[in-house]
Amino acid sequence: MFLLLSLKTSLEKSSSETAELLDLEEQLPWSRRRRRSRITKIEIRIGDLVLEVKVLTQTSETTFSYSFLALVCRRQRLQATLQSTNLISLKRNMENCTLITTLLISSASLVLYGLMRVVYVVWWRPKSLEKELRQQGIQGTSFNLLQFHGGDMRKMVKVSKETWSKPMSLNHHIAPYVLPSFHQMVQKYGKVSLSWIQSRPRLLLTDPELCRLILSDKSGHFIKPPVNPLVDLLQKGVSTLEGEKWAKRRKLITPAFHLENLKGMAPAFSSCCVDLINRWKNSITSSGTCEIDVALEFQKLAGDVIARTAFGSCFEEGKMIFELQNEQLVLVIEAFQSIYFPGLRFIPTKKNRRRYNIDKCKEQSGNDLTIEDIIEECKLFYFAGKETTANWLTWTMIVLSMHTNWQEKAREEVLRTCGNKVPDVENLNNLKIVSMILNEVLRLYPPVTAQQRHTIKKTNIGGMSIPSGVDIWLPTLFFHHDPEYWGDDAGEFKPERFAEGVSKATKDQQNVFYPFGWGPRFCLGQNFAMIEAKMALAMILQTFSFELSPSYTHSLFTLATLQPQHGAPIILHQL
Repeated sequence: MFLLLSLKTSLEKSSSETAELLDLEEQLPWSRRRRRSRITKIEIRIGDLVLEVKVLTQTSETTFSYSFLALVCRRQRLQATLQSTNLISLKRNMENCTLITTLLISSASLVLYGLMRVVYVVWWRPKSLEKELRQQGIQGTSFNLLQFHGGDMRKMVKVSKETWSKPMSLNHHIAPYVLPSFHQMVQKYGKVSLSWIQSRPRLLLTDPELCRLILSDKSGHFIKPPVNPLVDLLQKGVSTLEGEKWAKRRKLITPAFHLENLKGMAPAFSSCCVDLINRWKNSITSSGTCEIDVALEFQKLAGDVIARTAFGSCFEEGKMIFELQNEQLVLVIEAFQSIYFPGLRFIPTKKNRRRYNIDKCKEQSGNDLTIEDIIEECKLFYFAGKETTANWLTWTMIVLSMHTNWQEKAREEVLRTCGNKVPDVENLNNLKIVSMILNEVLRLYPPVTAQQRHTIKKTNIGGMSIPSGVDIWLPTLFFHHDPEYWGDDAGEFKPERFAEGVSKATKDQQNVFYPFGWGPRFCLGQNFAMIEAKMALAMILQTFSFELSPSYTHSLFTLATLQPQHGAPIILHQL
């Protein structure tokens, strides 16, 4: 209900004029003094509720009196008449009247300001942004008040759930399946389209050149988008900082990922992989085979690697942390897909209490990096270091099970380069075919299917003017599957694309390969992940051949990263 407040007064003259008039009358002879009366009516409307107050003021000789004639509430048909006559000095009563009037006007002004602010936020600004974008020829959905009830976001979630509820055929044309609502928008509106997240406009950009310009921008006009505060529960750290804070934290963390430091971590990588291989060997039956869900196994492997290299522990010691982060991930996805209203996270619901309990172990310190900062970076290392590599290896095993000819080529290269010994960093650098396979898997199944930015200033980029306050979605998956750049066989597994490196993988040698982001905010851990993935795949190829289990269902979904919805059962054959 909109609040309508109207304030009406029927004073014939201002209070100052009345005072002057009465002062003048005191100087006149008694016979010329007249009794003067004024009726002031104040009417307050709140919806269909009307409060009416009538005040009678009378002046005679040197006195001033007032009476409340009536207080009427029309809606409830209540009427009360309060009679009281108080004789006080003229100046005192005039001051009281002025105070009452000031309070009423101030209250009305505050209510009016709040009302105007609400109208601005929920209607005027979204419509003005929509007009500005449409004047540039950008098509898409229109803003309306239903957007606050979910609108486009609710439709996107519904379409995704309906699509993911059915498995797809065993191929790599996954873009329409993984991002069905985005695919529909591109088909309907083109490479630049408009939709809404409540009152915030969202531009979907599928032009790789615009994507590269935005991700490479150093002006500070494009930042990570504001999200439901509950999403911060999963991880904040350097990935969510902006400006000087981001630069300082990034500079502090970068040395840990220098190649020389990563080479020193190779023994930890190989030790974790040896544990994985031994665990799989112990599962082999008398027939020389076994069936394993490699999705779960690679989660353990990646968790073990990050625990040993970053924290000097192992997966079992960090198991509770990983389980809590998995639980956090589910809570965060629910929060992201929900409509957020400020303050709701403080209501002590069951989920809010659980979110708080998971995250309450933070303490502050007086150092440059507070205890909370360190905790956030550790959470980021655990989450990103585990999820990205685990899913990368999972899809690699699935794809090589579908394309056994490339599995054999990779195995021959590994045995030729490393023999049966544990690979070292120099060996890994010489595994060209393995690198080609891993890059092609990243192209077809990127861990993060879309990247996001938010404008904080009006910006002109690529011939397009983007106003402040616009969310921008850059679907990495679409860039990686675009036939315009990768050819008509963009949906096929062809590792030979990367035979001459990433820069020459596309038709026109344009870089549209963004599995780890682009520009100044590219993923710091990409070399870490590549060494880990190469090490694991090489040692698996040395020991096993593998194929898809008949129980495997090719059904994908995104839960922060791109994952097989029903696991990845693989049949291993020990060599």
